[in-house]
Amino acid sequence: MKKPLVGALLALLLTGAAAAPALASAPRDTGAQAPAAAPRSQATAALAVDFAGTVALSNCSGSVVRTPSSLPTDPALVLSNGHCLETGFPGPGEVVKDRRSTRSFSLLNSAGTKVGTLRASKIAYGTMTDTDVSIYQLTTTYAQIQSQYGISALTLNDTHPVQGSSIKVVSGYWKRIYSCNVDGFVYRLKEGDWTWKDSVRYTSSCNTIGGTSGSPVVDTTTGRVVAVNNTGNESGESCTVNNPCEVDENGTVTVRQGINYAQETYTIVPCIGPKNVIDLNRAGCTLPKP
Repeated sequence: MKKPLVGALLALLLTGAAAAPALASAPRDTGAQAPAAAPRSQATAALAVDFAGTVALSNCSGSVVRTPSSLPTDPALVLSNGHCLETGFPGPGEVVKDRRSTRSFSLLNSAGTKVGTLRASKIAYGTMTDTDVSIYQLTTTYAQIQSQYGISALTLNDTHPVQGSSIKVVSGYWKRIYSCNVDGFVYRLKEGDWTWKDSVRYTSSCNTIGGTSGSPVVDTTTGRVVAVNNTGNESGESCTVNNPCEVDENGTVTVRQGINYAQETYTIVPCIGPKNVIDLNRAGCTLPKP
């Protein structure tokens, strides 16, 4: 899991922002689960992706997000990882719902400069079961953030990401953007006591490090958030903390040292109702319940 690590910080101090875990080449997924990459027109230009709308947490990265149907008057939401919660890692099977929080977030502009501090009113949702996600509800609305800081929220995509898509992982903690592609999808990603379903695997150039946990994964064609960055295999161990392993439908385990992963976010959209309320009983919502 990509929380700040002493080793990662030391590496950055010694070698600068380009420091990263060692990488190993990996075969591409040949399973049928991933949607096939649609041919893209050569004339389609990638959107500029910057830091606007991202946030820095005390220990992780995150972003101010909205659904396609969120209104300007709705209380804004911040997306990060479940393992970034200030209350500690949720245990397997544990779901945090509507728990009071006053956590603060440093809001960044397009250049990665802090322009203000946002504050949570509660942890609207958090878990490390099936996915690794936290959603904070803020004390401010999207309209208030736009008016005061000129910053718009990032929009969550409401469909499954596509294999081969060009993506950027935007870390507010490090003020660094990683560029790569969706390499494939993992049936089960297991790390320590936790198991995540249908995870995104990056191509090797997204060599994320500690502190990038919770970073939005942005599709460069649509500009929408398709996943949230959460982990990578650091030392080649199998299924241990900081060394997730891939498990396919037949139970075969694959270890890809230096390869990093994210959790899809399209599954969050059906669970967010009017006024940005997290309602786990809404039609189409498959997030784990308490």
